[in-house]
Amino acid sequence: MTTSSIGMRKSQRSGGEGAIAGAARAENCNGSAIPTAARGEDISPHDATAPEKKGKRRGNKFFRKFAGLVRSDVKSEWNDYDATFAQKDGKGITDKDHTKDGVAKFYNLVTDIYEWGWGPSFHFSPRLRGKGVKESSAAHETRIADNLGLAPGTTALDVGCGIGGPLITIASHSGAKVVGVTINEYQVERCRARAIKAGLKHKEDFDVVQGNFLDLQFPDDSVDNAYAIEATCHSPDLEKAYSEIYRVLKPGGKFVNYEWVSTATYDPKNPVHVRCIDEINYANALPEMRRYHEIAEVARKVGFEVLVERDLAVTTNAGEWWGILKTSMGRYKLNDVIIKTLSFLRILPKETKDVHKMLYKVLGTFIEGGELGIFSPMYMVVLQKKEKSVDA
Repeated sequence: MTTSSIGMRKSQRSGGEGAIAGAARAENCNGSAIPTAARGEDISPHDATAPEKKGKRRGNKFFRKFAGLVRSDVKSEWNDYDATFAQKDGKGITDKDHTKDGVAKFYNLVTDIYEWGWGPSFHFSPRLRGKGVKESSAAHETRIADNLGLAPGTTALDVGCGIGGPLITIASHSGAKVVGVTINEYQVERCRARAIKAGLKHKEDFDVVQGNFLDLQFPDDSVDNAYAIEATCHSPDLEKAYSEIYRVLKPGGKFVNYEWVSTATYDPKNPVHVRCIDEINYANALPEMRRYHEIAEVARKVGFEVLVERDLAVTTNAGEWWGILKTSMGRYKLNDVIIKTLSFLRILPKETKDVHKMLYKVLGTFIEGGELGIFSPMYMVVLQKKEKSVDA
């Protein structure tokens, strides 16, 4: 789903950066099963740590969770998004030139909803046997740190960091400094606020900047390692994205990526398969869905050595990544009712209900894609930039 991805998704047309909507009483990524709206967690960008003033209405905490939506031009952004990401029979969108702006608008529309319903980590993860959502999500993130060999004194670039859930986990787990990049200005605020709330020191333990991973504002050979979690799937040009990451990595540096792909089971002549992938693309701001074999091919083309290539959806000793969706559809339906009510009362912009309808509808498509075995949100590659040759 990062910028990166997971929450809910969908609308009039179909469904699917990276994510899922939580429920009014969902087991969320914070490991709780209390009402999401009453969780009491408020990390507003304007005041990340200040306690609520005595006498202030408790309900205000809930509505502040949607501060980004309230201050956005939801109607205009929704109409632009809907037009930009209309899919064409398995061939992706017709005009990829507007992908950058479309993805930024997508996260203006969905960031608050994702954070409210899914938590700070906008991604799927394999459900570990005997473990909850929070533990499974953290393990999915720390696997990256371990594959990169992160340690104190090293740096890592989080390509498409979202609001910083993985950034916080990886920085805390490894002791490395993590620098997040997101195309969305609002997510920069949320990521910084969350990381500080978690005890990380800005500029020392982490940093976060607004930027485009097709044009990274970092010098050549300047970053020890990099990773992306369900983020480069947003790119209209995967080769260019990988080239930029390759450029900024130091020689010998590694890049771990979890990609969204259609699997070997996907049949482009099967209308059910095509509809499913189109819906996922539309509801997640994807210009197209890459085939699983394209990922390593592109990586090698730009110069990377491919150390590991594996679909974690089928090779990990874990439960179905879509299992949480199947067991929580009733809760997600309740969330949809809440959003419709708030939109009807004009507490949230009217078009918020359309955004949420899109996100809610795609939940079923995610399940369908998972059960058919045609879609994976966790195709992992571990790549390494070649060392510079030394003349004899």
